[in-house]
Amino acid sequence: MLEQAFPSEGSTGEYRPDPSEVEVPRLMGAGLAGVETAGEMTREEHIAAVHAGELGSVHSWELVTAVDGPGTRLSVFFAGCGLRCVYCHNPDTWKMKDGTAVLAEDLLKKIARYKSVFEVTGGGVTFSGGDPSMQPAFLGRLLRGCKELGIHTCVDTSGFGGASFSDQMIDDMDLVLLDVKSGIPEIYQQVTKKSLEPTVRFGERLNDSGIPMWIRFVLIPGVTDSLENIDAVAQIVKKWGSVHRVEVLPFHQMARDKWRALGMEYTLDAVEPPSKPMLEAARSVFRAHRLDTY
Repeated sequence: MLEQAFPSEGSTGEYRPDPSEVEVPRLMGAGLAGVETAGEMTREEHIAAVHAGELGSVHSWELVTAVDGPGTRLSVFFAGCGLRCVYCHNPDTWKMKDGTAVLAEDLLKKIARYKSVFEVTGGGVTFSGGDPSMQPAFLGRLLRGCKELGIHTCVDTSGFGGASFSDQMIDDMDLVLLDVKSGIPEIYQQVTKKSLEPTVRFGERLNDSGIPMWIRFVLIPGVTDSLENIDAVAQIVKKWGSVHRVEVLPFHQMARDKWRALGMEYTLDAVEPPSKPMLEAARSVFRAHRLDTY
């Protein structure tokens, strides 16, 4: 039943992660509730499974409504991310070695159980993270499996590793939640420690393929909230005809304790969340460019 409580946790230039770089944990993990974890493998079996996309590193999953795409969705959080966003609310997903080893076939079995729920609510599965682009072979196998099951697919990504997605993977995406952290390269570098250009190239590729996009932009007072920066984001995304909506999301401090618990330096400790007038002012910039904005 939907009312049931489900457990949850929630370099510059183009980056194409090679399967040999993927640090998928080899030992059995603590598990994700309801999803089988991969058993012990030899080193050779492990490498072959990662290259084939049969094995991946997953942080957690949760069943949510109207958060990570339309309808009720099973959100799968991949371990591993190429960015180092200063406001990240899941820094514990940054490293693939910290996830749980899961076989694609077992995860697809879990997803298939909710097909009737997805059909009733207009939902589906969302692959998030971390960033799914860090494990392209694993993601590709999951996307293809979901399409064969007739389940709506969504990928939540910064686009930084978008060059790793094959044309077939792009075709298997029904929706992409594209996180555009900033429209000004210098601010993007400040916020993510990486380059804006790969995200723009990936957005252009999605647009050329006609893949629907929802753009996500986080408003951080004193960091990303200048009208110049907001307008720069709007100038980029308004060129993409496949953008269906823009979501201006407020910065929050819910991850502050998590950063501290991980022993990581958190530089936004004194930043207050944006006020409602600040959010509406930002949204009005996007609306001025005739973008459907929330």
